[in-house]
Amino acid sequence: MPFNSRAGTYLSCSAAGESYQAFVPRPLPPDPPLVLDAELHELMDQANRSLGRLDGITVFVPQPQLLLYSYVRKEAVLSSQIEGTQSSLSDLLLFEHEQAPGVPLDDVQEVSNYVAAMTYRLERVRGGFPLSLCLVREIHAVLLSHGRGAHKAPGEFRRSQNWIGGSRPGNARYVPPPDQLMDCLGALEKFLHDDPVHTPTLIKAALAHVQFESIHPFLDGNGRLGRLLITLLFCAEDVLKEPLLYLSLYFKAHRQDYYDLLQRVREEGDWEGWLRFFLTGVRQTAEQAARAGQRLYHLFEQDRRRIEALGRPAVSALRLHQLLQAQVMVPIAQAADRLELSIPTVTASLKHLQLLGIVRELTGRQRDRQFVYDKYLSILSEGTEPLDG
Repeated sequence: MPFNSRAGTYLSCSAAGESYQAFVPRPLPPDPPLVLDAELHELMDQANRSLGRLDGITVFVPQPQLLLYSYVRKEAVLSSQIEGTQSSLSDLLLFEHEQAPGVPLDDVQEVSNYVAAMTYRLERVRGGFPLSLCLVREIHAVLLSHGRGAHKAPGEFRRSQNWIGGSRPGNARYVPPPDQLMDCLGALEKFLHDDPVHTPTLIKAALAHVQFESIHPFLDGNGRLGRLLITLLFCAEDVLKEPLLYLSLYFKAHRQDYYDLLQRVREEGDWEGWLRFFLTGVRQTAEQAARAGQRLYHLFEQDRRRIEALGRPAVSALRLHQLLQAQVMVPIAQAADRLELSIPTVTASLKHLQLLGIVRELTGRQRDRQFVYDKYLSILSEGTEPLDG
C-alpha cells in the first residue's frame, strides 16, 4: 500500500502497542484534477438525461407523492440491506402498520429510521436550511434515534477511533482519520458549497460520497448516511424535485465492486474509475425507476377500469383502490377510519378487489387482517430481496 495517494495520505499510528495505517483524505476537488475523457463526458450526459426522464414522471403521474412514498421506502430497505439487515419492503410496511415482520425487530427499525431521516432531511432542505455539517448531524440523530445504534452517540461526531472490518485498528480493512476529523469535515462542507470551485452536481455527489465514507465521522450509520447524502444533493441542487432515485439498488447489486472502488480511490487515487461506476449506476437506476413509475401508472389505470366495471360496488372499491395506491398495504380498521366508511363496507370492497386479483390478504387470520396491493408491491420489491450472508 502506498503511503501517499492522489486522494490522501496514510499515517502511521499505534494503539495498545500495535501499529496501524489510518487514511486522511485530501480536500476536494482532486489534485491533480479529474481527467474527464470522452467516455466520462458521455456517461455524464447519459446520467443527466436519465435523471431528467425520472424527474419528468412527476409530470405525467397524476399523484407523484404516491411514487415518493414508495421509492423512499425502497431506497431505505436497499441501503440498510447493504449494511447487512434482512428486512424486506413488505417487512417495513408491516412494521409501519404495527404488524409483526418476519425479521428481527432491530433490522426493520433500522430501515424505518432511514425513512424518517430522509423525510426529515427533505423538510429541512425545502425549508431553506443549507446543506451543512449541522444538517448532517441532525439527520444522523434521526437515523440512529431508535433500535440498533441508538447508544452510539446519535447526532454527534465521533471522539474516538473507529474502523471497518476486523476486531481492532491493527487488523482492520480500513481505518479513517484519527485526530484530523473536523478539518476533513470542514473541507468537505466547503466543497459542497462550491468552495474553492463550482463542481457539477453529478460529480460533486460522486466525490462527496467517497469523501464522507473515507472520513467516517460517526460511530455508526456512516454508510447509510453517506448514501442518503447523494439524494440530498440531487434534491438540494434541483437535479430532482423529489428523491425518486433508489441508487442503493445498484450499489447492492454490485456490492463488492462498490467497496473495492471506494478503497481503490484511497490507495491509488482512482477517482475516474469510481466516477465511471457511479455515473453508470445513476443512469441505470434512474432508467429503472422511471420504467417502474410508468408500469405503476398503467397498473393503476388498468385496475381502475376493472373496478369501474363492478357497477354499484365500484364507488367504495374505487376509494379503497386510491388508498392502496397511497400506501400499498392497509389493515381493514385503518382503511375504514381513513375513508370514513364502515368496516363491513370496507370488508365487502376488499372482497371485490380480492376476487379481481388486485389485493391479497397477508395474515391468514380472521381478525386484524392486512391486505396488500399485490402487483404494486411486486413491482416495488424488485431487487429488494435480502442479501445472503
